[in-house]
Amino acid sequence: MAMLLREALGDSLRRVRTQQGRTLREVSTGARVSLGYLSEVERGQKEASSELLAAICDALDVEIADLLLDVGHAMRPAETVAPEVAEAGLTATKVVIPAPAGRRDATALAAA
Repeated sequence: MAMLLREALGDSLRRVRTQQGRTLREVSTGARVSLGYLSEVERGQKEASSELLAAICDALDVEIADLLLDVGHAMRPAETVAPEVAEAGLTATKVVIPAPAGRRDATALAAA
């Protein structure tokens, strides 16, 4: 079965949070959402609204666009590569959202 959007979002959010060495409590406080609800979002059990995603991304100091790029790449099956990419002998790459060292532009991350 294909990965659900809420699961991919949760995976990406948890990966960013843990890469930053932050706890659920820290992020939930910053996003003004209950710790339990944030945990359910990270586990893909709750569908986060756009407002909630914006608050969580703000607390993590990550652009929503970067998060969505990461989610899109995670949801695309590895064998699904654009024909021009396959012809060039390249493979699909996964976007990794770095810890915040200042905000970066989404195209720079996509190219990384």
